[in-house]
Amino acid sequence: MAVKLSTIRAFLEELYPLDWAEDWDRVGLVAGDPDQTISHIRLAVDPTVAEANAAAQNTETLLLTHHPLLLRPVSFLTTETGKGAVITKLIQSGGALWCGHTNSDRSRAGTVGAWIDALQLKKAAPLVAPQTNEQVGDSKLFGMGVVADLPAKTTVVGLARQIADIVPATAQGVLYTGSGDREVGRIAVCPGAGDSLLETVSQLDVDAYITSDLRHHPTLEHIESRANALAVPALLDLPHYASEFIYLESLAKMLRSEFPTVTTEVSAISSNPFTGRVDKSVN
Repeated sequence: MAVKLSTIRAFLEELYPLDWAEDWDRVGLVAGDPDQTISHIRLAVDPTVAEANAAAQNTETLLLTHHPLLLRPVSFLTTETGKGAVITKLIQSGGALWCGHTNSDRSRAGTVGAWIDALQLKKAAPLVAPQTNEQVGDSKLFGMGVVADLPAKTTVVGLARQIADIVPATAQGVLYTGSGDREVGRIAVCPGAGDSLLETVSQLDVDAYITSDLRHHPTLEHIESRANALAVPALLDLPHYASEFIYLESLAKMLRSEFPTVTTEVSAISSNPFTGRVDKSVN
């Protein structure tokens, strides 16, 4: 039995209130009629053309993505453009699009919560504390990123292997700085682009920082900021898509429980922009 889009929207925005998002963000219902009915929900990291085409295979599909479609202003939405093709395909198939982002990141039921659970982190605290301790439904406003203890000490390379087993496979894999043998017990994590928090992390008593999209200069400045490399956290860098994908299955479970008559699936399509890697030949 189909469910009204407005009902699903209300559930999502109780988990991830729109006012938790950054001012620059563009989250919420992007396309669709709140009074229409939804029979399928498809979860993905990005609202790509491939995802819209897959969602349109079933009528009345809500495409639910972590990243916004219209984060930057656009003037044209024809089917000759990627964003126009996404909107047109979903509307023509009787579908809809809801996007979360930094509001989902701040929820215990969002990206950070998934990392806490996946790595079984202990004594978890926000990397960047929220402005309020407001409670919304069963979901607590957590904050941006997390600082916590691993359940058992490991090494940088051991932690990299754990991460690689948790996230989807990518051409990049998991990169790390310094010695792979360095001991790691306490870590910081920021899913998505996190080099803006390097200075914050460097002031904490952590052994490693897991994030994505680390650029050359901020990374080099970080590891060269102390004469002793062990005086700053080791960095583990993985693709942006992979770092945020892992919360989709936990969200899907919540949606299946709340709306058992609606078919809910997690996309297997990768939106990681890089599809391959070539290493230097070794004779």
